[in-house]
Parts: sequence; structure tokens; C-alpha cells
Amino acid sequence: MRKQLLLLIATSMIMPVVSEAQTAKKAPAKRTAQPAARRAVAPPNAKQQLAKALQMAQNGQYAAAANNLFTLARKPELAAERPQIKYILGTMLMQLKLYQTAAFQFVDVIRSGNPRYSKPAIEKLSIVADGLGDDTILNYAISRVDLNSIPASQKDMVYYRLGEIQRRNGQFAKAIDMFGRVGANSSYYFQALYNRGLSELEANEVPAAITVFQNMIEARGAAPVTDTNKVQAQLALARAFYQKKDWDQAIEAYSQVPRDTLAWHDAVFEQSWAMLRAARFRSAMSNFQTLHSAYYEDFYMPESLLLRSIVYLYICKYDEMEKVLNLFETTYGPIRAKIGNFIKSTNDNTYYYQELEKAKIIKTTDKSANLHLPYIVLRNIMDQGDVKRAMNYLARLNQEKARVEGSPTFRASALGQYSLKIIANRMKNTKLAVGDMMKAHLLNMRAELHDLYEQAGFIRYEMINGRKESVKKKIAGKDLGEQIDDNVNRKFYIENGFQYYPFQGEFWLDEIGNYHYLGKQSCE
Repeated sequence: MRKQLLLLIATSMIMPVVSEAQTAKKAPAKRTAQPAARRAVAPPNAKQQLAKALQMAQNGQYAAAANNLFTLARKPELAAERPQIKYILGTMLMQLKLYQTAAFQFVDVIRSGNPRYSKPAIEKLSIVADGLGDDTILNYAISRVDLNSIPASQKDMVYYRLGEIQRRNGQFAKAIDMFGRVGANSSYYFQALYNRGLSELEANEVPAAITVFQNMIEARGAAPVTDTNKVQAQLALARAFYQKKDWDQAIEAYSQVPRDTLAWHDAVFEQSWAMLRAARFRSAMSNFQTLHSAYYEDFYMPESLLLRSIVYLYICKYDEMEKVLNLFETTYGPIRAKIGNFIKSTNDNTYYYQELEKAKIIKTTDKSANLHLPYIVLRNIMDQGDVKRAMNYLARLNQEKARVEGSPTFRASALGQYSLKIIANRMKNTKLAVGDMMKAHLLNMRAELHDLYEQAGFIRYEMINGRKESVKKKIAGKDLGEQIDDNVNRKFYIENGFQYYPFQGEFWLDEIGNYHYLGKQSCE
């Protein structure tokens, strides 16, 4: 890249230098005697200043060159050269790792419509936007890319980003095509493969998705157990089998997700659903011992409590079922009320963001921050993909701000002040956007809790009805006949009639995931 930059600068310098030379030839050969002191202080004209700035850039004096180019880009007499100046200024800023400030220069060049500099500016903008994770700028750049003219070094990144945009817009067939174009040697390859599989699932092409995820797991076979790509592919494979309603394959695939990863908790919960659908009630109950242990007390999972109560309903454990339903109502009733009150109290996105920022501090250092919402709610929102992406973008802006402030000379310059202004504005807008995302997630959680409360009411009705039928059959002395899990092989279990680990409240980390429910059904 530096070689290309030097070549561009060298060719850019030809024009002003030649122009100056031609001007010198055309000038009258009249020499007027001037005082020596006056010739020494005469400022160079704009074109000479530009030549000097380009020379600095060529010599690797990026900060000095960028400052001079920033000043020259505002001079009216250099209006014709402005796209060239801004393009090289953006390239200098990339060398200084000031990507957000560089992005603004490339956007200006693209808007100018200059045929010579617009195309390379789009390519450079794609690179800095990809590095920043700035969706707005990335979409702007990618939407202007001509796929036939992309340099080979950038094609994989552009294909991947285009696939992401098309997937978000529900254009799954186009997204699959774009993800499929990413080369196997690219650093985007496995991300593209994973997203291709997800696009296949969203297009309901389940067998194709299963093949993609299996190939991905096989390709990452030599990677460590906790390799992110392999773990995500394993979880996606389990979800694909679940979507196919192949419960046994789904259960097996979920069990392959390593416990030393963040995905394991989701895998255990989703595996419980598959176990319920496969009528493996004891296995499901074993998972709940893990999911509802004290180790996961900071996790937001109201649905898992209702799922547990449904399993108790199937095995006619009405007393346990009532305890779980009561636990759901005492835990999530206040949460539902607090979410509702918070939403009603303000419409200010900044206030929403500040609440999330306090929760982030609690997660990392200070545990005493005063929150208006339960921590488990905020933790759940912080784990959402859009919020995580925006928070990562904010972290990169903070790093760029630190680079500017780390050099007092550069910070005091006009370009330094301009950079800080851009970064501050982007940070402000991103925080507002995060606040908006948080508001949307809170509204979804409130709606979800409302729906779950209705389901809890139906489940409680079934519990009362089950108790009534059980009493009636006991009074009549009738047998219930064959039960739904009678055909399940129970040889694995040591002894029926016992619930292993019948303790209350003490859970050890190395025991999480090893609990086994050995109780039997009471539908008789």
C-alpha cells in the first residue's frame, strides 16, 4: 500500500511542478531589482505549498503533510485540486490510524464525482469503514462499488460486506451468492461460510445449511476446542437439525458445544427444548438443574422456567410445577413492572445509553452503580448483536480520540481539532443510536414477558386441571395406562425414584452440567 501511495504522490506532484516550470518559461525575462529582505519573507504560492506538502508525504512525514494538506484543501485557488488533496489527506490519516477522520475525506472525494479519485476513494473508504465497523459509512461505500473494478486484494471483503447487507435486507439468495464468492484463503472466509449457512436456514434450505456447517466444522478440525468459528458452526448445526425437527441429531449436536464457551449456556437451554420434543423428560430436567443454578443467577431466561414447568406437567409433578411457576412470577413480575416504568419515565436516548453504560461498569469493575433497571435485563441487552457491534465501534472511536490527544502538537493543530470534533460528533450519534437500540430491546422484552405471562396462566390452568384429574382417578381407582416416555430406555440411570443432587443452593462450577435428574413421573 505504501508503494502505491508513493507512486500516486509522485505522479500527483508532476502536475504542479510542470505547471510551475511552464509558468517560469512564459514569464517575461524582465528582472526587477527587489530588496533581499523582501524576497526572503515572500510566502510561497498555493501550488508551491501543495508541492511541499506532497514532498512531505513522500518522505513519510505523515502528520506534517496531513496538517498542510488540510489547510490547502480549504484554499479557493486550489478548488480544482481539492479531490486530489483530500484523497491524499485521507491516505495520510490512514497511515496515522485516524480512520474516522480519513473516512470523511474519502466521502468528500466520492461526492465530488472526480473520475480520477472517486474510485480509489471508494476502495479506501471500504477499508476504513470495515476497520471501524461503521455500518453507515460501510453501506455508503459498498453501495457505490463496481464489482468488476474492485482490486483483487479487496474483493473478499466487499463480497462479504455485500452479503451482510443483502442478508439484513432479506435477500437471502443474493446473500448466499455473495458469501459463496469469498475465497478460501481470505480472512473473511469462515465468517462468510457461517453467514452463508445462516442465509440458507433463513431461506429454509435446511439440508444445504447442514452441509455448510458440517464442512466448516471439518475445516476447523485442527483448531482448539474453544475456537470461535468452530463453536459457532457447531451451535448453528444443532439449530439446523432442530429446524429440521430431527430431535436426536439436534440433541447430539448441542452436546458437542464446549462448556468453556459463552455459547454453552444457549446450547443447554435449546437442547432442553429438543429433549422435550423428543420426550426425554429426565434429560431435560437434568439441564434445568444447570440452567437454574446459582451460577447463572445473572442471566435473563424467563422462558426456561416455563419450559421446566411444562416438563413437570408432562411427568405430573404438580408440586414442583407450582414452585417453578411461583418462581417465574416473583422473579419476572417485578422485572416486567420496572421495564414498563422505565419506558414510561423517559424518551431520552441519552438516558437509555447512560443506564447501559452503568451496567457495563458493573460487569467489569464497580459493583455499586445505582441502576434503574435490573442488571439481568441490561446484561441481556448488552449481549445483543446490534448493541455489541455499536459498543465496539464506540471503543474504536475512543482509541482514535486517544491517538489524537496523545500528541499535544497534533491535537493543537487545526486538523487535530477537526478530528476531535468529528470523533465527538460520531460518538454522540452512536450513543443515541445505542439508546434507541436499547429502547427497542426493552419494548420487545416487555412484549415477550406479557406473552409469557399469558402462557404461564394457561400452564397453571393445566396444572390445576391435572391435579383434579389425578384426584378423580385416584378416587375411582383407575390406572392411567401407558405414559408418553414409557418406551425410553432407562438402563443408563442408576436408580429410579431419586433426584440426584437434592441439595439447596450450593452449586460448584466444576459440577455445572453434570447434574442428573433420576426422579420418575407421577402420572399414576
